[in-house]
Amino acid sequence: MDFDLTPPIGVGPLRIGMPRQSANTALDSLRDLSAVSESDRPGQHVFRPSGLMISIHCTRDMLEAVELGRPSARTDRVVFRGLDVFEIPARELVQRMGEYTSIEADPDDPASFIASDLLLSLWHPFAADDEPDEEQGYFFNSVLLARPGYYDTPAQAAERLEQSS
Repeated sequence: MDFDLTPPIGVGPLRIGMPRQSANTALDSLRDLSAVSESDRPGQHVFRPSGLMISIHCTRDMLEAVELGRPSARTDRVVFRGLDVFEIPARELVQRMGEYTSIEADPDDPASFIASDLLLSLWHPFAADDEPDEEQGYFFNSVLLARPGYYDTPAQAAERLEQSS
């Protein structure tokens, strides 16, 4: 199954800003009932048979972010504008995404990249991504899609709040 990332709207039936109960129902709809994982936690995350982890983050009874973890089998794909975010080497994916939007390394974590205009971030366990045999560093392991302001510092959040008043 393909999971198309559509920032800042959402992915599949999960829509940023939807009420928590609707998000729980949408998350449940992504569970494969023929192979329910013992690791599933209703209202938190599901693991599909491919190993793809889908996690929701709610605050104030609203879906704030969706995180997807790299599957171990290719039966599920996570796609952004035709780019398979878990099958394209990390360095190449950042370069190709840079054709669509500004994407930069997180200054606090060089293994993370943030496309703040899209409210999208990518992570792998370490920044050394030159060795194709070391999948954990060569490919991204998770992608997070979030609500506007999710990455704001406290000062930016205060400024955003003041602008909306």
